[in-house]
Amino acid sequence: MNRKMTVMKGHGTENDFVVLPDLDAVISMSPSMVRALCDRRAGIGADGVLRVTRTELATEPDVRAQAGVAEYFMDYHNADGTIAEMCGNGLRVFGRYLQRFGLVDSADGANLTVATRGGPKALSFDGEHFTAELGPATIRSERPRVSAAGLLGEYESVALDLPNPHVVVQLPSAQDLEALRLTEPPRVLPGLPEGQNVEFVVRLGPDRLRMRVYERGSGETRSCGTGICAAVVVAAGEQAGQGEWTVEVPGGECRVWWNAAGNLMLAGPAVLVASLELSPEWLAAHR
Repeated sequence: MNRKMTVMKGHGTENDFVVLPDLDAVISMSPSMVRALCDRRAGIGADGVLRVTRTELATEPDVRAQAGVAEYFMDYHNADGTIAEMCGNGLRVFGRYLQRFGLVDSADGANLTVATRGGPKALSFDGEHFTAELGPATIRSERPRVSAAGLLGEYESVALDLPNPHVVVQLPSAQDLEALRLTEPPRVLPGLPEGQNVEFVVRLGPDRLRMRVYERGSGETRSCGTGICAAVVVAAGEQAGQGEWTVEVPGGECRVWWNAAGNLMLAGPAVLVASLELSPEWLAAHR
């Protein structure tokens, strides 16, 4: 294969992605190609790949049905090559890409809708910050017990969908959060059938949290947008649906609140770092 391919590297609070433009849906996104792109030594390095394509060309009927409200589909793949329902930080970076390359209205305050496997998601932007409407959270009946390297004992958790499956663990102190070693996956018993992202959270104040996360398919990441919202829902408890929260993650800060319809809103930066041209030889080796 001699065709060149240009991709972008971007991040949202250091949750980083390879943005792969494929408006005509001609690229076959094999798991091996995704893993190679995300490899931090032999590839570009990222927590996942965001493929940009037209919604009407999606192979999945549930996604293609969104073509009437969303021109572009965020086809998100985790670093291990698996497919995820959604990605909150990735959604903002995806919106930044559409804005930067003139595929949508580039004026501050403009609104757009992006198709995802978790349904259509609305975005608006103001300068460096994008706000994504992620929808409501659904609390699940499961209450897994969670343990992890660096922590003593097991902790009860709350499971919820947003739409990715999350397990949120509230820790007693910031020292417990720092003691965590997430180079290996936390132990979740029983695990959710579809796997889970695991958020470890400490409350710093009435409306401020600090969080670390182990993401399904990626390992520990510097941030997780849907996980940030999941943490707020659990911490808010009976106050869910009210007020604005700030969540600190290793990669920065995001704000979360609920709109009048009860949908969670996530605001934070979206940065495009570089444009990269992949060599035909490298591409041919990883198809």
